[in-house]
Amino acid sequence: MAFQRIAFLASTAPAAQTALSEMVAIYGQTDVAQADVVVALGGDGFMLHTLHETKGTEVPVYGMNRGTVGFLMNGYSVDDLPQRLAAAEEAVINPLEMHATCADGTETVQLAINEVSLLRSGPQAAKLRISVDGKVRLEELVCDGVLLATPAGSTAYNYSAHGPILPIGSDVLALTPMAAFRPRRWRGALLPKGVVVRFDVLEHEKRPVRADADSRPVTDVTSVSIRSKPEIRHHILFDPGHGLEERLIVEQFA
Repeated sequence: MAFQRIAFLASTAPAAQTALSEMVAIYGQTDVAQADVVVALGGDGFMLHTLHETKGTEVPVYGMNRGTVGFLMNGYSVDDLPQRLAAAEEAVINPLEMHATCADGTETVQLAINEVSLLRSGPQAAKLRISVDGKVRLEELVCDGVLLATPAGSTAYNYSAHGPILPIGSDVLALTPMAAFRPRRWRGALLPKGVVVRFDVLEHEKRPVRADADSRPVTDVTSVSIRSKPEIRHHILFDPGHGLEERLIVEQFA
């Protein structure tokens, strides 16, 4: 597919800002609302930011690595960008929706492309009850935290917490604990993509917990419900032979 109108977005990092100037000087600049494609210049964090900012538009995003992490990014070069875009492979991913209720009664809804994580906020371990589709599956998990990851996010925080890498096309989510104390060494679970996962924070005054949706925090939560949002589709472009599915496989043999 030929992309005629390109919108360039860049992180605040000096390397990304320099790349932005170079790209705009060669290829021009289009407003995101009128663009055929968005080119994100930065690292994985900026790529996630760009995907959140463009949700609902279905405009594909092509990342070029000008940051410190680049799992979701392509290599940077000012040459032949239209040809690279035309030849790119597309991956379609769906985010998670987090519904968090806080101790003061406020409610927050946020989307997460990689994962939703619950983390202890104080010196004591978190104590959580886990339910799946309304049925309690774990009465009490004592841990530093727990997360629910998408296939696209399974190589990020989830993998660092020793969770499984999920094939990009799989209809499963990874439920992964961090430093589980009870049940001792509980390794987590693989869950169907269509389930609703609920975490209830036990003893929340003594053991405060925060919830993060792609590192955007909500503090002092008492319960968090998470579900996949298949009606929201993010389109990510990769150079041929370096698509997200290939990267997930390579990561497991690194």
